[in-house]
Amino acid sequence: MSYFRPLFALLPGTPDGTSHPQTVHELGVLHVRSGRVEASDPYVSLGDGLVTAVPPGSYPVRVTVADVSEERDGSHEREAYLSLVVSDAAPVAEVRLVSPEGAEPSGDGKFYGVGVAAGTVAFADPEAVAAYMPPQEDEWYDGVFDNDSGSSWFARQDDPAHYRNGCANVTLPLATDGENVVLSHSGWGDGFYPVVTTHDADGALLGVHIDLLVAGPDEPEDEEDEEAPVTVRA
Repeated sequence: MSYFRPLFALLPGTPDGTSHPQTVHELGVLHVRSGRVEASDPYVSLGDGLVTAVPPGSYPVRVTVADVSEERDGSHEREAYLSLVVSDAAPVAEVRLVSPEGAEPSGDGKFYGVGVAAGTVAFADPEAVAAYMPPQEDEWYDGVFDNDSGSSWFARQDDPAHYRNGCANVTLPLATDGENVVLSHSGWGDGFYPVVTTHDADGALLGVHIDLLVAGPDEPEDEEDEEAPVTVRA
């Protein structure tokens, strides 16, 4: 099903249709050897997120950051999209909503996506998560996420020298061949965010994106012209 919002992911500058200047930042590569990529809140639902198919491989991940300051001086920035770039060989011709594997597409004005309760979103290979995270999930928080070491996921996200403050690319604890997860703060914080795919004119997959609902169309001059709020669907 086609997406009902304009998408400004991976567009630097000030794209037509939004007043927020944007910058795009590299977050390294994500290994997706299973051909399935999961979008989740890694601190809450890692291994149980929304999954979509991609060709098996290793792909760049990029975060699009919007400057939402009134002065447009970079004093207030928010993550707007987390994107897995499958191909940049062609322009985007279509944006589609992602549905869970085996599920019916969502209805008009509804979408499947990522529920966020820890202010963070991530991409990972779900099969890598199952194989290379510690077997006891109740040990993940103290053992992996916040273990008082510089290699913890919290520490990596808080380290401005590691890609970008608020973002991280970390190797899974039991990885044998670089299996990893790429994380980013989730724009305005907790909420429910759409996951969409972009396609070229022939329908080939270009990317997978978590829309953090920061970048949006310019506000209508007449408030009576505003659309009704979007109903979300888990």
